[in-house]
Amino acid sequence: MDLTSWREILNYEFLGNTVSNYLWFVGILLFGFIFKTMLSKLVSTVLYKLVKRFWHEDNLPAFRRLLIQPLEVVLFLVFLYFAFQVLDYPMDPSEIRKGDPFLKTFFFRTYQVFVIVALTWVVLRLVDFTGLIFQHRTARTASKMDDQLVPFFKDFSKVMVVIFSIMVMLGAVFGVNVAGLVAGLGVGGLAIAFAAKESLENLLASFTIFLDHPFVVGDLVEVGGITGTIEKIGFRSTRIRTLEKSFVTVPNKSMIDKPLNNLTLRTFRRVQFEIPLTFDTTAAQIRAIVTELQQYINNHPQASQDGIVRFQTIGPASKNIMVLYFVESMDWTEYVDIKEEMIYKVTEVVERHGAQYAPTQSVFMQATGQLGNPTGKAAVVRNGTTDFE
Repeated sequence: MDLTSWREILNYEFLGNTVSNYLWFVGILLFGFIFKTMLSKLVSTVLYKLVKRFWHEDNLPAFRRLLIQPLEVVLFLVFLYFAFQVLDYPMDPSEIRKGDPFLKTFFFRTYQVFVIVALTWVVLRLVDFTGLIFQHRTARTASKMDDQLVPFFKDFSKVMVVIFSIMVMLGAVFGVNVAGLVAGLGVGGLAIAFAAKESLENLLASFTIFLDHPFVVGDLVEVGGITGTIEKIGFRSTRIRTLEKSFVTVPNKSMIDKPLNNLTLRTFRRVQFEIPLTFDTTAAQIRAIVTELQQYINNHPQASQDGIVRFQTIGPASKNIMVLYFVESMDWTEYVDIKEEMIYKVTEVVERHGAQYAPTQSVFMQATGQLGNPTGKAAVVRNGTTDFE
Protein backbone atom coordinates (compact mmCIF):
# COMPACT_ATOMS: atom_id res chain seq x y z
CA MET A 1 0.00 0.00 0.00
CA ASP A 2 1.10 3.51 -0.77
CA LEU A 3 0.97 6.46 1.59
CA THR A 4 -2.34 7.67 0.19
CA SER A 5 -4.02 4.34 0.93
CA TRP A 6 -2.79 4.39 4.55
CA ARG A 7 -4.12 7.90 4.98
CA GLU A 8 -7.49 6.81 3.66
CA ILE A 9 -7.59 3.91 6.12
CA LEU A 10 -6.56 6.09 9.04
CA ASN A 11 -9.13 8.75 8.11
CA TYR A 12 -11.94 6.21 7.69
CA GLU A 13 -14.75 7.13 10.10
CA PHE A 14 -16.66 4.63 12.21
CA LEU A 15 -19.27 5.67 14.83
CA GLY A 16 -18.16 9.29 14.55
CA ASN A 17 -14.40 8.59 15.03
CA THR A 18 -11.58 7.86 12.62
CA VAL A 19 -9.40 4.76 12.73
CA SER A 20 -6.56 7.07 13.79
CA ASN A 21 -8.56 8.11 16.86
CA TYR A 22 -9.19 4.48 17.81
CA LEU A 23 -5.50 3.66 17.40
CA TRP A 24 -4.56 6.55 19.67
CA PHE A 25 -7.12 5.31 22.18
CA VAL A 26 -5.69 1.77 22.20
CA GLY A 27 -2.09 3.05 22.20
CA ILE A 28 -2.64 5.26 25.26
CA LEU A 29 -4.29 2.39 27.16
CA LEU A 30 -1.47 -0.03 26.23
CA PHE A 31 1.17 2.51 27.21
CA GLY A 32 -0.53 3.08 30.56
CA PHE A 33 -0.94 -0.66 31.18
CA ILE A 34 2.67 -1.52 30.26
CA PHE A 35 4.42 1.35 32.01
CA LYS A 36 2.15 1.85 35.03
CA THR A 37 4.53 -0.07 37.34
CA MET A 38 7.58 1.87 36.17
CA LEU A 39 5.75 5.19 36.45
CA SER A 40 4.37 4.30 39.89
CA LYS A 41 7.92 3.65 41.11
CA LEU A 42 9.01 7.00 39.68
CA VAL A 43 6.10 8.82 41.33
CA SER A 44 6.71 7.03 44.65
CA THR A 45 10.37 8.11 44.53
CA VAL A 46 9.35 11.74 44.00
CA LEU A 47 6.78 11.55 46.79
CA TYR A 48 9.36 9.93 49.07
CA LYS A 49 11.79 12.80 48.52
CA LEU A 50 9.06 15.24 49.57
CA VAL A 51 8.06 13.14 52.58
CA LYS A 52 11.64 12.53 53.69
CA ARG A 53 12.00 16.18 54.66
CA PHE A 54 10.02 15.40 57.81
CA TRP A 55 12.19 12.46 58.94
CA HIS A 56 15.61 11.03 58.16
CA GLU A 57 15.01 7.27 58.17
CA ASP A 58 15.81 5.50 54.90
CA ASN A 59 12.60 3.57 54.20
CA LEU A 60 12.20 3.88 50.42
CA PRO A 61 11.63 0.11 49.91
CA ALA A 62 8.84 0.09 52.49
CA PHE A 63 7.39 3.29 51.01
CA ARG A 64 7.35 1.78 47.53
CA ARG A 65 5.91 -1.50 48.78
CA LEU A 66 2.96 0.32 50.34
CA LEU A 67 2.27 2.77 47.48
CA ILE A 68 3.08 0.89 44.27
CA GLN A 69 -0.28 -0.91 43.95
CA PRO A 70 -2.59 2.07 44.64
CA LEU A 71 -0.42 4.33 42.46
CA GLU A 72 -0.69 1.83 39.59
CA VAL A 73 -4.47 2.02 39.81
CA VAL A 74 -4.46 5.83 39.94
CA LEU A 75 -2.08 6.11 36.96
CA PHE A 76 -4.11 3.65 34.91
CA LEU A 77 -7.27 5.67 35.60
CA VAL A 78 -5.42 8.80 34.45
CA PHE A 79 -4.37 7.11 31.21
CA LEU A 80 -7.93 5.86 30.78
CA TYR A 81 -9.16 9.46 31.03
CA PHE A 82 -6.68 10.72 28.40
CA ALA A 83 -7.50 7.77 26.15
CA PHE A 84 -11.18 8.67 26.08
CA GLN A 85 -10.30 12.31 25.39
CA VAL A 86 -9.06 11.45 21.88
CA LEU A 87 -12.51 10.15 20.88
CA ASP A 88 -15.45 12.25 19.74
CA TYR A 89 -18.87 11.70 21.32
CA PRO A 90 -22.33 12.87 20.46
CA MET A 91 -22.57 14.09 24.07
CA ASP A 92 -19.86 15.58 26.27
CA PRO A 93 -18.65 12.69 28.53
CA SER A 94 -16.79 14.96 30.96
CA GLU A 95 -19.92 16.12 32.77
CA ILE A 96 -23.46 14.97 33.44
CA ARG A 97 -26.51 16.99 32.49
CA LYS A 98 -30.12 16.46 33.34
CA GLY A 99 -31.76 14.09 30.91
CA ASP A 100 -28.54 12.34 29.84
CA PRO A 101 -28.87 8.62 28.99
CA PHE A 102 -28.59 6.15 31.85
CA LEU A 103 -25.47 4.41 30.48
CA LYS A 104 -23.56 7.68 30.20
CA THR A 105 -24.49 8.63 33.77
CA PHE A 106 -23.66 5.14 35.06
CA PHE A 107 -20.19 4.92 33.45
CA PHE A 108 -19.26 8.49 34.34
CA ARG A 109 -20.19 8.07 38.02
CA THR A 110 -18.52 4.66 38.15
CA TYR A 111 -15.30 6.24 36.87
CA GLN A 112 -15.54 8.99 39.52
CA VAL A 113 -16.08 6.40 42.26
CA PHE A 114 -13.00 4.45 41.13
CA VAL A 115 -10.89 7.62 41.14
CA ILE A 116 -11.99 8.57 44.68
CA VAL A 117 -11.46 5.00 45.94
CA ALA A 118 -7.97 4.85 44.37
CA LEU A 119 -6.94 8.21 45.85
CA THR A 120 -8.32 7.11 49.24
CA TRP A 121 -6.23 3.93 48.95
CA VAL A 122 -3.11 6.07 48.38
CA VAL A 123 -3.86 8.25 51.41
CA LEU A 124 -4.50 5.16 53.59
CA ARG A 125 -1.14 3.73 52.54
CA LEU A 126 0.51 7.06 53.43
CA VAL A 127 -1.09 6.79 56.87
CA ASP A 128 0.29 3.24 57.18
CA PHE A 129 3.76 4.46 56.26
CA THR A 130 3.53 7.30 58.79
CA GLY A 131 2.52 4.77 61.44
CA LEU A 132 5.47 2.56 60.45
CA ILE A 133 7.88 5.48 60.90
CA PHE A 134 6.52 6.35 64.33
CA GLN A 135 6.58 2.69 65.38
CA HIS A 136 10.31 2.59 64.56
CA ARG A 137 10.83 5.72 66.64
CA THR A 138 8.80 4.51 69.63
CA ALA A 139 10.70 1.20 69.59
CA ARG A 140 13.80 3.17 70.60
CA THR A 141 12.11 4.72 73.66
CA ALA A 142 11.76 3.13 77.09
CA SER A 143 8.12 4.14 77.51
CA LYS A 144 5.45 1.69 76.41
CA MET A 145 2.73 4.32 76.28
CA ASP A 146 3.76 5.59 72.85
CA ASP A 147 3.84 1.98 71.57
CA GLN A 148 0.09 1.73 72.06
CA LEU A 149 -0.76 5.30 71.01
CA VAL A 150 0.70 4.88 67.50
CA PRO A 151 -1.57 1.96 66.41
CA PHE A 152 -4.58 3.68 68.00
CA PHE A 153 -4.13 6.99 66.19
CA LYS A 154 -3.20 5.22 62.96
CA ASP A 155 -6.50 3.32 62.98
CA PHE A 156 -8.37 6.45 64.05
CA SER A 157 -6.83 8.47 61.18
CA LYS A 158 -7.75 5.77 58.66
CA VAL A 159 -11.36 5.82 59.84
CA MET A 160 -11.45 9.61 59.45
CA VAL A 161 -9.97 9.36 55.93
CA VAL A 162 -12.61 6.81 54.90
CA ILE A 163 -15.44 8.94 56.34
CA PHE A 164 -14.13 12.02 54.53
CA SER A 165 -13.86 10.06 51.26
CA ILE A 166 -17.43 8.84 51.59
CA MET A 167 -18.59 12.44 52.14
CA VAL A 168 -16.67 13.58 49.03
CA MET A 169 -18.12 10.70 47.03
CA LEU A 170 -21.67 11.52 48.10
CA GLY A 171 -21.23 15.21 47.25
CA ALA A 172 -19.14 15.06 44.06
CA VAL A 173 -20.51 11.90 42.46
CA PHE A 174 -24.12 11.62 43.57
CA GLY A 175 -24.85 15.29 44.16
CA VAL A 176 -25.88 14.86 47.78
CA ASN A 177 -26.00 18.02 49.91
CA VAL A 178 -23.36 16.92 52.44
CA ALA A 179 -23.86 19.97 54.68
CA GLY A 180 -27.60 19.27 54.84
CA LEU A 181 -26.91 15.59 55.46
CA VAL A 182 -24.60 16.37 58.40
CA ALA A 183 -27.18 18.80 59.81
CA GLY A 184 -29.89 16.18 59.37
CA LEU A 185 -27.91 13.70 61.40
CA GLY A 186 -29.01 15.65 64.46
CA VAL A 187 -32.55 14.39 63.86
CA GLY A 188 -31.55 10.78 63.40
CA GLY A 189 -28.65 10.97 65.81
CA LEU A 190 -30.55 9.24 68.59
CA ALA A 191 -31.44 6.28 66.38
CA ILE A 192 -27.85 6.03 65.15
CA ALA A 193 -26.57 6.20 68.73
CA PHE A 194 -28.79 3.30 69.73
CA ALA A 195 -27.76 1.31 66.65
CA ALA A 196 -24.05 1.93 67.32
CA LYS A 197 -24.36 1.74 71.12
CA GLU A 198 -21.83 -1.08 71.53
CA SER A 199 -19.30 0.52 69.17
CA LEU A 200 -19.58 3.86 70.95
CA GLU A 201 -19.12 2.16 74.34
CA ASN A 202 -15.97 0.44 73.10
CA LEU A 203 -14.67 3.72 71.66
CA LEU A 204 -15.23 5.55 74.96
CA ALA A 205 -13.65 2.62 76.81
CA SER A 206 -10.53 2.99 74.65
CA PHE A 207 -10.17 6.61 75.75
CA THR A 208 -10.61 5.47 79.37
CA ILE A 209 -7.78 2.98 78.90
CA PHE A 210 -5.47 5.67 77.51
CA LEU A 211 -6.33 8.11 80.30
CA ASP A 212 -6.25 5.74 83.31
CA HIS A 213 -3.39 3.50 82.08
CA PRO A 214 -4.61 0.25 83.71
CA PHE A 215 -2.26 -1.55 81.33
CA VAL A 216 0.01 -0.84 78.38
CA VAL A 217 1.26 -2.88 75.43
CA GLY A 218 3.50 -5.70 76.70
CA ASP A 219 1.81 -6.10 80.10
CA LEU A 220 0.74 -9.54 81.31
CA VAL A 221 -2.90 -9.26 82.43
CA GLU A 222 -5.72 -11.48 83.64
CA VAL A 223 -9.27 -10.42 82.76
CA GLY A 224 -12.49 -12.36 82.32
CA GLY A 225 -10.73 -15.70 82.68
CA ILE A 226 -8.16 -14.81 80.01
CA THR A 227 -4.47 -14.51 80.87
CA GLY A 228 -2.02 -13.16 78.33
CA THR A 229 0.17 -10.35 77.05
CA ILE A 230 -1.31 -7.15 75.60
CA GLU A 231 -0.22 -6.89 71.95
CA LYS A 232 -2.42 -4.09 70.62
CA ILE A 233 -4.95 -1.59 71.96
CA GLY A 234 -7.33 -0.42 69.23
CA PHE A 235 -10.19 2.03 69.34
CA ARG A 236 -12.71 -0.84 69.51
CA SER A 237 -10.90 -3.84 70.97
CA THR A 238 -7.74 -5.05 72.70
CA ARG A 239 -5.75 -7.98 71.36
CA ILE A 240 -4.18 -10.40 73.83
CA ARG A 241 -1.65 -13.16 73.19
CA THR A 242 -2.51 -15.89 75.72
CA LEU A 243 -0.05 -18.17 77.48
CA GLU A 244 -1.12 -20.91 75.02
CA LYS A 245 -0.01 -18.51 72.20
CA SER A 246 -3.55 -18.09 70.88
CA PHE A 247 -4.76 -14.64 69.81
CA VAL A 248 -7.82 -13.31 71.65
CA THR A 249 -9.69 -10.10 70.77
CA VAL A 250 -11.50 -8.57 73.73
CA PRO A 251 -13.86 -5.55 73.40
CA ASN A 252 -12.48 -2.52 75.24
CA LYS A 253 -15.69 -2.27 77.27
CA SER A 254 -14.97 -5.71 78.77
CA MET A 255 -11.42 -4.63 79.59
CA ILE A 256 -12.66 -1.88 81.93
CA ASP A 257 -15.96 -3.37 83.16
CA LYS A 258 -14.48 -6.61 84.51
CA PRO A 259 -11.92 -6.92 87.32
CA LEU A 260 -8.49 -6.75 85.71
CA ASN A 261 -5.34 -8.11 87.32
CA ASN A 262 -2.20 -6.56 85.84
CA LEU A 263 0.34 -9.25 86.66
CA THR A 264 3.22 -7.18 85.30
CA LEU A 265 2.73 -4.54 88.00
CA ARG A 266 3.36 -7.02 90.80
CA THR A 267 6.42 -6.14 92.86
CA PHE A 268 7.15 -9.80 93.64
CA ARG A 269 6.24 -13.30 92.52
CA ARG A 270 5.13 -15.53 95.38
CA VAL A 271 6.38 -19.12 95.70
CA GLN A 272 5.09 -21.55 98.32
CA PHE A 273 5.46 -25.31 98.69
CA GLU A 274 5.90 -28.00 101.34
CA ILE A 275 8.71 -30.47 101.97
CA PRO A 276 7.14 -33.78 103.17
CA LEU A 277 9.59 -35.81 105.26
CA THR A 278 9.22 -39.32 106.65
CA PHE A 279 8.14 -39.89 110.28
CA ASP A 280 11.54 -41.21 111.28
CA THR A 281 13.10 -37.79 110.55
CA THR A 282 14.40 -36.46 113.87
CA ALA A 283 13.73 -33.02 115.33
CA ALA A 284 17.43 -32.20 115.05
CA GLN A 285 17.40 -33.01 111.32
CA ILE A 286 14.30 -30.90 110.75
CA ARG A 287 15.72 -27.98 112.75
CA ALA A 288 18.98 -28.13 110.78
CA ILE A 289 17.12 -28.23 107.43
CA VAL A 290 14.87 -25.32 108.41
CA THR A 291 17.80 -23.22 109.64
CA GLU A 292 19.94 -23.78 106.56
CA LEU A 293 17.11 -23.11 104.10
CA GLN A 294 16.08 -19.97 105.98
CA GLN A 295 19.66 -18.73 105.88
CA TYR A 296 19.88 -19.46 102.15
CA ILE A 297 16.69 -17.49 101.38
CA ASN A 298 17.79 -14.56 103.56
CA ASN A 299 21.09 -14.32 101.68
CA HIS A 300 19.67 -14.84 98.20
CA PRO A 301 20.04 -11.62 96.13
CA GLN A 302 16.68 -12.03 94.38
CA ALA A 303 14.53 -13.46 97.18
CA SER A 304 12.52 -11.15 99.42
CA GLN A 305 13.60 -10.80 103.05
CA ASP A 306 10.02 -11.77 103.99
CA GLY A 307 10.65 -15.37 103.01
CA ILE A 308 10.16 -17.93 105.78
CA VAL A 309 10.92 -21.64 106.30
CA ARG A 310 9.02 -23.35 109.16
CA PHE A 311 8.27 -26.82 110.46
CA GLN A 312 4.57 -26.33 109.92
CA THR A 313 2.48 -29.51 110.25
CA ILE A 314 2.50 -33.22 111.00
CA GLY A 315 0.20 -34.93 108.57
CA PRO A 316 -1.10 -38.50 108.39
CA ALA A 317 1.79 -39.50 106.15
CA SER A 318 4.59 -36.99 106.73
CA LYS A 319 6.22 -34.22 108.71
CA ASN A 320 5.89 -31.08 106.60
CA ILE A 321 8.23 -28.10 106.30
CA MET A 322 6.66 -25.02 104.66
CA VAL A 323 8.81 -22.89 102.36
CA LEU A 324 7.51 -19.42 101.41
CA TYR A 325 9.48 -16.73 99.58
CA PHE A 326 9.04 -13.96 96.99
CA VAL A 327 11.08 -13.63 93.81
CA GLU A 328 12.10 -10.04 93.02
CA SER A 329 11.81 -10.36 89.26
CA MET A 330 8.97 -9.89 86.77
CA ASP A 331 10.81 -11.75 84.02
CA TRP A 332 9.18 -15.18 83.57
CA THR A 333 12.36 -17.01 82.55
CA GLU A 334 14.32 -15.57 85.46
CA TYR A 335 11.48 -16.44 87.83
CA VAL A 336 11.48 -20.09 86.68
CA ASP A 337 15.29 -20.27 86.95
CA ILE A 338 15.20 -19.03 90.56
CA LYS A 339 12.50 -21.56 91.45
CA GLU A 340 14.61 -24.32 89.92
CA GLU A 341 17.67 -23.12 91.83
CA MET A 342 15.67 -23.19 95.07
CA ILE A 343 14.40 -26.74 94.42
CA TYR A 344 17.97 -27.92 93.81
CA LYS A 345 19.02 -26.33 97.10
CA VAL A 346 16.16 -27.97 99.00
CA THR A 347 17.06 -31.37 97.55
CA GLU A 348 20.73 -30.87 98.43
CA VAL A 349 20.00 -29.81 102.03
CA VAL A 350 17.55 -32.67 102.66
CA GLU A 351 20.01 -35.24 101.32
CA ARG A 352 22.98 -33.81 103.24
CA HIS A 353 21.14 -34.06 106.56
CA GLY A 354 20.14 -37.67 105.94
CA ALA A 355 16.38 -37.05 105.69
CA GLN A 356 14.05 -38.70 103.18
CA TYR A 357 10.91 -37.59 101.46
CA ALA A 358 7.66 -39.17 102.60
CA PRO A 359 5.16 -40.68 100.16
CA THR A 360 2.13 -38.60 99.28
CA GLN A 361 -0.99 -38.82 101.43
CA SER A 362 -2.95 -40.67 98.78
CA VAL A 363 -0.24 -43.37 98.57
CA PHE A 364 -0.26 -43.68 102.36
CA MET A 365 -4.06 -44.06 102.43
CA GLN A 366 -3.91 -46.74 99.76
CA ALA A 367 -1.28 -48.59 101.75
CA THR A 368 -3.34 -48.55 104.98
CA GLY A 369 -6.48 -49.85 103.23
CA GLN A 370 -8.40 -46.56 103.38
CA LEU A 371 -8.53 -46.52 99.59
CA GLY A 372 -9.11 -50.21 99.00
CA ASN A 373 -6.08 -52.02 100.55
CA PRO A 374 -7.05 -55.72 100.45
CA THR A 375 -4.79 -56.66 103.38
CA GLY A 376 -6.62 -54.56 105.93
CA LYS A 377 -3.31 -54.22 107.82
CA ALA A 378 -1.84 -51.04 109.20
CA ALA A 379 1.07 -49.58 107.31
CA VAL A 380 4.31 -48.34 108.81
CA VAL A 381 6.75 -46.22 106.77
CA ARG A 382 10.38 -47.08 107.48
CA ASN A 383 13.26 -45.51 105.54
CA GLY A 384 11.00 -44.50 102.71
CA THR A 385 9.34 -47.94 102.30
CA THR A 386 5.94 -49.11 103.51
CA ASP A 387 5.58 -52.34 105.58
CA PHE A 388 2.27 -53.85 106.66
CA GLU A 389 1.79 -55.00 110.27
